[in-house]
Amino acid sequence: MCGIAGIMTVDGSGPDGGLLDRLTAALAHRGPDGHGRHVSGNVGMVQTRLAIIDLETGDQPIYAGSTALVANGEIYNYIELRAAMKETTFTTGSDCEPPLHLYLSHGTDFIDKLRGMYAMAIHDMAAGRLLLARDPFGIKPLYYAEMDWGFAFASEPQALISAGMVTATLDPSVRDELLALQFTTGRETPFKGIGRLLPGETLIVEAGRIIHRHRRSALPEKGPIQISTQEALRKLDDVLDDVVGVHQRSDVPYGMFFSGGIDSSVLLAMMTRLNEKPVRALTAGFSGARVHDERDHARAVAAAVGADHIEIDFSESDFWSLLPEVAAAVDDPTADYAVLPTYKLAAKARAEGLKVVLSGEGGDELFGGYGRYRHAIRPWPFAKQMRRKSILHGLGLLRAEAPGWRDGMAAAERGAALPGRTPLQVAQATDCADWLPGDLLTKLDRCLMAHGVEGRVPFLDPVMADFAYRLPDNLKIKRGLGKWLLRRWLETGLPAARPFARKKGFSVPVGEWIAERGRDLGPLLSHDPGLAEICDPVAVRGLFSSLADKGGDKRLGKAAWTLLFYALWHRRHMQGLALGGDVFDSLAEKV
Repeated sequence: MCGIAGIMTVDGSGPDGGLLDRLTAALAHRGPDGHGRHVSGNVGMVQTRLAIIDLETGDQPIYAGSTALVANGEIYNYIELRAAMKETTFTTGSDCEPPLHLYLSHGTDFIDKLRGMYAMAIHDMAAGRLLLARDPFGIKPLYYAEMDWGFAFASEPQALISAGMVTATLDPSVRDELLALQFTTGRETPFKGIGRLLPGETLIVEAGRIIHRHRRSALPEKGPIQISTQEALRKLDDVLDDVVGVHQRSDVPYGMFFSGGIDSSVLLAMMTRLNEKPVRALTAGFSGARVHDERDHARAVAAAVGADHIEIDFSESDFWSLLPEVAAAVDDPTADYAVLPTYKLAAKARAEGLKVVLSGEGGDELFGGYGRYRHAIRPWPFAKQMRRKSILHGLGLLRAEAPGWRDGMAAAERGAALPGRTPLQVAQATDCADWLPGDLLTKLDRCLMAHGVEGRVPFLDPVMADFAYRLPDNLKIKRGLGKWLLRRWLETGLPAARPFARKKGFSVPVGEWIAERGRDLGPLLSHDPGLAEICDPVAVRGLFSSLADKGGDKRLGKAAWTLLFYALWHRRHMQGLALGGDVFDSLAEKV
């Protein structure tokens, strides 16, 4: 796992070495194990390395013929790819060298042969071409900007801003989407002039200008297949054995994030089967709060398989002290409160000597786990469209309602509604297009890379996607329970997980904690420059006072959390403040 960046000039002049230096410095946290640079003609590329596979010879850039590659990610089928290229001479043991040779033999179609998570750049020096590619689920991020003088890309927007190539200017329409959904969708970021490569997208750049785009889909386009329960269970076991096995390929110690829920229990069961040593499983909990604490159940499940169970407590004190750090790390913002325990779990993983963790993101999307999916499969006229509601709607906070915040989600829904797909599949595909890359995967990437830890998501593997997405609806949702096939597999795979027991949803008590200090926060946030642009100061103070009076009302708490996160994010990434100290110190900072 790494950070990558680069530039290509329009006029053919050589890249500015100072820009490359600044890009490298801005991405150092993503790759603490070394850095590399490629400069040729009008192209310069840099990489900061987190060494996971081929520790001795896997430094980048990697060269083959007249091409050079820098990459962020892991190609899990690199062993099989190498075996299939018998006539190829490899110069490293890196998992990222096969894609370079595949490009030489297959052109831009090389990505169809890759199984992994990646954001990569290839400089084809003979063709005068720069190619950028991102994996189909968007597990690994990649951003770009087009300026008068040329084209630039980086693993994080803040690198382009820190290098001085783009000014941090807010896009109001993307901001409105963030405040409504807690994440943003599509190509546009909150930073004017900085775009995302879409999941599965490949860009071709010549003379500093994009000349071609195409995308590879993450999901099969066809509807469900017919398969019996027993056959599906046998196939699921084979698929899990395969995908978890390849996701464990590593030359450094690895573990997993373990909540005790269905997805992480499935991973724990299979990792236990595949490893001779106890699996190292990390769990977060919340002492002294009213939300459900998962640690007792997780501890019992871990003990049933002899896992090395590592627990952390995320406290109210952690909330106030760590939130500014988290807001600073999540430059492409997601106001999902799960960023908080994820950030601390990543720090603990690194402290325990783990450089790789497996995590259960994608299980809900592929196996039908969300409650909103149950509405999608109801017969007419009881079925409901999967319409998220704006978090701030009807609270009187905004100076003006933003009419376009649903546009990105609506585009994802239209793109998902292919002929032959069931309403459930459409809902799943919509989430895979917007919610998954915009929220869950961004959260995982930024929180882990802030600590130099690689996050892997076995459920988001093409082999798993081809199997799970085309399962019949009734093997995903049955008798009101989502992820039904995974639950059936766990009945024998890890019965201690109690897969059919009703479980409370995961939550972080942010509303409860904010309510305790609501009367202190309200005045600070009502005068915050970022919020003052869009919110009525009197209404902001009223929200936090009401939350304090009601002791943690869920809807008010979610709104208050969203405003607090946004204010801190805006201060760091738009105003350029350092966010020193805790939340209150950070909010008191002046430009």
